[in-house]
Amino acid sequence: MHPNPAFRQEPEVLHLNLVRTRGFGTLVVQADPVPHISHVPFVLAEDGRSVDLHLARSNPIARGMSGPTAAVIAVSGPDGYVSPDWYEDPQHGQVPTWNYVAVHLTGTLEALPAETLRAHLDMLSESFETRLAPKRPWTTDKMPEGAVEKLMRAIVPFRFTVDRVDGTWKLGQNKPGEMRRSAAQQMKHSPIGHETDVMAMLMIGGGTTGLEI
Repeated sequence: MHPNPAFRQEPEVLHLNLVRTRGFGTLVVQADPVPHISHVPFVLAEDGRSVDLHLARSNPIARGMSGPTAAVIAVSGPDGYVSPDWYEDPQHGQVPTWNYVAVHLTGTLEALPAETLRAHLDMLSESFETRLAPKRPWTTDKMPEGAVEKLMRAIVPFRFTVDRVDGTWKLGQNKPGEMRRSAAQQMKHSPIGHETDVMAMLMIGGGTTGLEI
């Protein structure tokens, strides 16, 4: 997380809203000689206190687990490069930077019983399929007989219990309003970054309270 408190003022509910909407993040577990990292889809519980996910049985994290394990899930939002020229402020010597949104969930990862896997897979697919309306949601019932069971033998369900939620919303809040708005107008059309149009909207607001991502 960015050390500047100006970028860490948003409420936890906004962090969790981003996590729930994204439904995809980077799972990190300490290992020797380097951490194990996996990119995973997931479902955040309604109260924001747990995350359900699954891993391939052959995944190093799954293979290395012998019990509850400390872990972090990092979720990224929009981001974009900021050129100093965009501020239109030649007197103060602005420098390049990168604006971004990121949320870290810190907690404990543990394996779930195998019999919970089918319900987890159904919940995971439903959480994304329902957003594709008016398309009729895909369900595991559409798979050939025996195919789901074969798939489930290769994966393991996990639950991540959330102990702490941290977020950085670096939107240029440390810049005067006019400079921030000027940079946002350029960010809107920038080819450098991810969802730069959304980042521009956030920068113009100068904050994010109440804004759904």
